[in-house]
This record gives sequence, structure tokens and C-alpha cells, in this order.
Amino acid sequence: MSKIRIPQGYHMPLTNNELQRAIELIHDDFTHNLSRKLNLHRVSAPLFVDGATGLNDDLNGVERPVSFDIPDVGVQGQVVHSLAKWKRLALKRYEFPIGMGIYTDMNAIRRDEETDNLHSVYVDQWDWEKVISHEDRNVEYLKETVKDIVGSICDTATFVRYSFPALTFKPERHVHFFTTSELEERWPDKTPSEREDLICREYQTVFLMQIGGNLKNGKPHDGRAPDYDDWTLNGDILMWNPVLQQRFEISSMGIRVDAPALERQLKASGHEERRELYFHKLLLGGRLPDSIGGGIGQSRVCMLLLGACHIGEVQVSLWDEETRKICAESGVRLL
Repeated sequence: MSKIRIPQGYHMPLTNNELQRAIELIHDDFTHNLSRKLNLHRVSAPLFVDGATGLNDDLNGVERPVSFDIPDVGVQGQVVHSLAKWKRLALKRYEFPIGMGIYTDMNAIRRDEETDNLHSVYVDQWDWEKVISHEDRNVEYLKETVKDIVGSICDTATFVRYSFPALTFKPERHVHFFTTSELEERWPDKTPSEREDLICREYQTVFLMQIGGNLKNGKPHDGRAPDYDDWTLNGDILMWNPVLQQRFEISSMGIRVDAPALERQLKASGHEERRELYFHKLLLGGRLPDSIGGGIGQSRVCMLLLGACHIGEVQVSLWDEETRKICAESGVRLL
């Protein structure tokens, strides 16, 4: 059964041709803005990794990676879920200094994703990672980085509106910072997604911090793998989507775990056996740089800035028959 919804009276503001040119503009302008503000350099990214290394992102720990054997290499390959761990290893291999980092075009397949207006089994992100000093592992450094990313999105939005006057969305540049505990205290009887809707409706642009650890109710606000973000120094960039009238996640990011944080989170999540994996041994042995990083949804940014109501309007993927039927009847053009 399809879980999509089409807002009453919705129509894509741009023609097919304009839409493709606008998507290209967003990709070019945003990567320019982001790399300049964060001092990032583009690198190539893997489509798959060796499943035995622990490099693949485990997301919430229940999603199954697309895997396949590679007889000539003798390993089991896994299509990446994201590049959260691979990027940190790349910083070491490429010998990037403190204050400099990388970004890449990440393409992934998440076979267990439940598809709706915002979610597809195909994922495209600007994945980025930056070397920081150990002294920069603090909330203020995290907040300043978030402001730079939001500023990059707003700058691109201005350029897109100038280039295509039919577009009207203007994101809120001022970021409001809240923790998941603060939201739980304010709305104890609401679900995590309901709390996010309420806070974004009120403040428009929000960075929701400290995701992964248990709240007072004994449950996490949302799941996070224990071995990349430090759960005390991470968060999601959320913006209010006026087309769908709901909060809209743009990015999941954070300052990465150091050895003590990794030990603490592996124990809390019941995954202490991962200490024996290649990536985890490097980190626990102090052989990986301190870093901050995240993923910024390419299709998500395009959806928001272009006023699209469905992610299939800005990316090519596979959809169930009912979704295709509803979109066709509503005039929603799936690519």
C-alpha cells in the first residue's frame, strides 16, 4: 500500500526542462559553497566495500546491505549504506591536515527503506568529512559547522530563485539549537517525529542534537550506529517544508567518536564484538584522526529548494504500482 500523499492543489513550479537545469545548478552551486566554507576537496567514493572490514554504515543496525560475492578477489562485497567510516579512513590515507577535509558524491542502495514522499531505496548524498583537533571536539565547534552548512543551502536557494523566478522557497538562515532531551521534556507524550514537526513548525530551521543515546523514557530519540558519531556531539539539520507541511531532514552529522566514546557506545548498544574489526582496531589504537562529518541529501536539498512534493520528481528510482498510479493521476512527474 502506497504511503505517499499529494498536497491539495500541488503542482511542480518548473517545466521538465527547467527542472533538470535547476537540479544541475543546485549541485554545482551548493558543492562550491560547501567546499569553500568548510575547506573541503572532492574525492572519488566507493560504491561497495569489503563486508568483513566493518567499514559499511550499519544505520539503525537492522537494515540489510545489498551483498554479493567477488570470486576473483575472494571477498563478500557490500553496497554502501553511507560512507561514514570510509571517509575517516580516507582522511588518514590521503594525509589531510587539521582544518581540511573531503567531500564526495555518495550513491547507495537501502533495500529495506520504506518508501514514501521522502524516502527511496536509492540514496544520493554529499558525504563529507573534515580533520579537526582534539580540542575542537566540543558543542561550539559543532554549532559553527552547522551554521556554515545552513548558510551554504541558503546561498544556493538565493541563486536558484534568481535563476528561476517561479521558485519562491526561502529557507530560514538562523539556526535554532535543541537537544532531544529538551524536546522530550517539552512534549513527553508526543512521538519523536511529532516533536520534530512541532519544533520545526515553530522555528523553521533547527539542529536537533544528541541522537542515539537513551532518553529519560529509556528509549533513544532515533537510532544511530555506535561507531561513527559521538552521540553527545551529533545531530540532524531539520527545516520546515511548506509544501508538505512537516519537518524535513536535510542532514545527519556530527563529531566522530574517539576511543573512549567508541568504547562507551559499543557497550551501551551491545556491540562490543566490533572491537575486533579492522576500522575499530585502528580507532581504538589511536591511528585515525579526530574528525567531523556527515551526509547531506542531494535529492532532499533539490526537493526543498524546487518545491517538489515527492523525491521521485528529482531522482530516478523504483516505485510500487500504486505510487506510480497516484502520481500520474495527480500530475506528479516521476523521473
